[in-house]
Amino acid sequence: MPINSLDHCSIRTVRLEQSRKFYVDVLGMTEGERPDFPFPGHWLYVEGLTVVHLVGVDKDDPSGLMNYLGGDLDPETLEGGGALDHIAFRATDAQSLIQRFRKHGVSYRERQVPNMDLYQLFLEDPNGLTIELNFFESEQ
Repeated sequence: MPINSLDHCSIRTVRLEQSRKFYVDVLGMTEGERPDFPFPGHWLYVEGLTVVHLVGVDKDDPSGLMNYLGGDLDPETLEGGGALDHIAFRATDAQSLIQRFRKHGVSYRERQVPNMDLYQLFLEDPNGLTIELNFFESEQ
């Protein structure tokens, strides 16, 4: 099967530094490397694996975030479950999945992560939740 494991969760927040302190200081995660995305954020690790992506919402200039991830940026909606930005899965065989998307009429977006060997597909589930599929070149 092309989907093989849950990769990480991503949380959008207007309280980026408070969130980072919570996950690092309270839960004991470690802040680690993060690609040079055009929006603020932190990647948090447990035992060497990135498990939480904090995505900062810059109310003064959300253009980088909108261009890369899209979605709702209204601070009023970023509370509770509304802060969950997407669910990411590690996957293989991107072309097979793209064929399935086309067969079922599902729209998707392709991305290449800066400074990493990571190709991504983004799509929305029927509830509007973003699903991210990660294809690491070294695992293909």
